Amino acid sequence: MDFDLTPEQQSWQKATVEFARNELKSNMIERDAQRVFFHEGWKKCAAFGVQGLPIPEEYGGSGADPVTTIAVMEGLGYGCQDQGLLFSINAHMWTNSIPLLKYGTTEQKMKYLPGLCNGSLIGANGASESNAGSDVFSMRTRVTKQGGDYVLNGTKIFVTNAPVADVFAVYGTLDPQLGAMGICGFIIEKGTPGLSHGKMMDKMGLRTALMAELVLENCRVPGTALLGREGRGAEVFNCSMAWERSCILATCLGTMRRQLERCIDYARTRKQFGQPIGKFQSVANRIVDMKLRYETARLLIYKVGWLIQRNKSADMDAAMAKLYVSESFVKSCLDAIQIHGGAGFMTELEFERELRDSVGSTLYSGTSEIQRNIIARGLRL
Repeated sequence: MDFDLTPEQQSWQKATVEFARNELKSNMIERDAQRVFFHEGWKKCAAFGVQGLPIPEEYGGSGADPVTTIAVMEGLGYGCQDQGLLFSINAHMWTNSIPLLKYGTTEQKMKYLPGLCNGSLIGANGASESNAGSDVFSMRTRVTKQGGDYVLNGTKIFVTNAPVADVFAVYGTLDPQLGAMGICGFIIEKGTPGLSHGKMMDKMGLRTALMAELVLENCRVPGTALLGREGRGAEVFNCSMAWERSCILATCLGTMRRQLERCIDYARTRKQFGQPIGKFQSVANRIVDMKLRYETARLLIYKVGWLIQRNKSADMDAAMAKLYVSESFVKSCLDAIQIHGGAGFMTELEFERELRDSVGSTLYSGTSEIQRNIIARGLRL
């Protein structure tokens, strides 16, 4: 068993860190306060190859394997402090591009994947509803067949990228009584009659990732918009979860590593009572805990990538990674603030924003409670 990244993976990760540091620093505090999406950063990430990482070269991507993809995303999280931009990219990749790659027809893949890879198209996902959050397959968005077309009616909430997206992966039900067996997935383009987004949602964190409702009012789409088979939309949705629950937090892993290194440097140089504060056990223990969380989180995330790469079941492992990394991210943000004292509470040091951003990680892609349910089910409890 080899825990090292390959030289190629290490080189790619290092290059990603340098790219992010040099190209993605742009008025972060101001953009967070004003809720501004970083369009230029999006385009730069696409040009660097981020959005196309796991997509085969024939569709405009890099064809990177899951472990390499995670390594690059970790590097992106280490070098870029715009968690909102990273969240938008993750939502685009794991809930739009991957379902298209795995379940789309050849025509759908040829039509959409090149643009999703090169950044000219932005993807979004419409699944959650006001009464169907964790219990997503109890959704009430209705799908009605009319000849060779489908007509959708309903409202989706918490749709990341909705105000700026060009392509939407949308889920609805043929019959609510059928539960998961009635779910259908569709690829719907911006500008389709009957498709619109509601007002922007104001969030605690991840403010540069724009979010809104997605409204479907007699939204008619052709049969060619169906993603996967009719009534098998739950399978399409679940397919993206293993990728999402590991890769979406790889960027958080990179942020945890950056925070750890900043805290170590600060504890070595900041002096109180005539000695570096790292000499105080209460401070040192916090940093030790941050190190332990990071290393454990890293093992969990990369194991999921290793399993996916070998076409092995990763449901329970992905849930464990999602649960542990998200909750560890919040704790490490709090520790970073506490170690820096009053300065850590100030906006300029940016830990407070990272704390606000981190809380969302325990909610999106399945709450911590849902992850525990998945793990318990995997243990046959």
